[in-house]
Amino acid sequence: MGLGPRIDIRVSQQLVMTQQLQAAIKLLALSNLEIEAVIAEELAKNPLLDARPGEGAGGEGVVVREDREFGEEASDPTGSDELIGSKLGTEDSPVDMDWREAALETDSFADVGGGSGGDEAFDFDRLEGGESGLAEHLLAQLHGTGGTLGRLAEAIVNELEETGYLDTPLKVIADECQAGLKEADEALALVQSLDPPGIAARSLEECIALQARAADRYDPAMARLIANLDLLAKGRMADLRRICGVDDEDLADMVRELRGYDPKPGCQFVSKEAEAITPDLFVRKTKGGWIVELNNGALPRVLVNRRYHAELKRGPQDKASKAWLSDSLASANWLVKALDQRARTIVKVATEVVKQQQAFFENGVSALRPLTLAKVAEAIEMHESTVSRVTSNKYLSCDRGMFELKYFFGSGVSSESGEGAAAQAVKAAIRSIIEAEDEILSDDAIAALLKQRGIEAARRTVVKYREAMGIGSSIQRRRQRKMTAG
Repeated sequence: MGLGPRIDIRVSQQLVMTQQLQAAIKLLALSNLEIEAVIAEELAKNPLLDARPGEGAGGEGVVVREDREFGEEASDPTGSDELIGSKLGTEDSPVDMDWREAALETDSFADVGGGSGGDEAFDFDRLEGGESGLAEHLLAQLHGTGGTLGRLAEAIVNELEETGYLDTPLKVIADECQAGLKEADEALALVQSLDPPGIAARSLEECIALQARAADRYDPAMARLIANLDLLAKGRMADLRRICGVDDEDLADMVRELRGYDPKPGCQFVSKEAEAITPDLFVRKTKGGWIVELNNGALPRVLVNRRYHAELKRGPQDKASKAWLSDSLASANWLVKALDQRARTIVKVATEVVKQQQAFFENGVSALRPLTLAKVAEAIEMHESTVSRVTSNKYLSCDRGMFELKYFFGSGVSSESGEGAAAQAVKAAIRSIIEAEDEILSDDAIAALLKQRGIEAARRTVVKYREAMGIGSSIQRRRQRKMTAG
């Protein structure tokens, strides 16, 4: 049989991911902030789309819906004529009247205010943003210091780290300012004398020593204690008593005072704006059980402006215009339906999560159960990857606080009830046992107490969860208690 090219016809089936399907899948994983950006982009591109503010929380409320059919008149409940007729308007006031200018004739500008909007509230964030940082705070104290000393001090302040430490060698700063090392030492001493105490230190020991000097507590015993902070971290109190030449009571007072010093004095000037999180869902209890509501106020309602579409369709059009109008309408309809489907999918997944973790909403974190994405996906007949996308960057608000949907998923350990205990529940139990301990408990003892509570956890599990919460071992806790009590 000879070899040669030929044409064969074969029939096969395969899953094709269209661009719209890929976009719809992507929408599921986006947060509300990212969805707002997508909506804003589509509104800028498609004139047939319209957006209106959300209306707060609703049941299985859909964030989006289509606009009224063409021909239905939009009724203005209160027109200008009705307002004036009912004496609710300001018909006696000139339209172009500047009330601020009139008020300034009798009041000061500070009393009137300088905002441009008549109903705008005072911008307190502007005051907060005006707070000085570490460099501004120090430079204000150096005001009036001139000459080489002033230049060196300013250079040192500008080289300080966020924590207030000076990592740049003095010789480098002196060379940049074309000054001598002795003058740089004098400038450093000047900066270190500024508020807050401990600033411009080059090590932790120097930072603590500067604060002790400012408090007039830098005696020889305190100096030896600060020079041996490594022994204090190891809890070697007997060695410290011998080195410092003090008794137990004096050493305890010194350690207590040492703990009152700030190891990072510059951090008090670092202001980080708290990121506000808007919940996607609300969970509340009713007489009939728990209800999951979508936060419709978090997103604008996206509408298809069919009235405008009808107007464009009636106008003169060529072939390209008709194709563009048809594509714009199809794109608008798709976005409305995609956002509607996203909202329904989120509510469906969240409802199943609340059903599976109902004990948490009633009794708290100790009642959390192990839950996997596969279990929720099987219950609602969706793919596991869909559930994973839905629970990403989505937040749920209930009486117990705000939680990310991912919080309710996780592994756990076995329990006597057979349902198991979630990792968060085990961590909460370990923390409560350690906080209530009279005598320091070993990890084996904690595991035994967990077993009494119906949680089967091995010692290595206790160690893993304890370290994950940042809680020290029994030796570290015993040392910490001894230092605190001493």
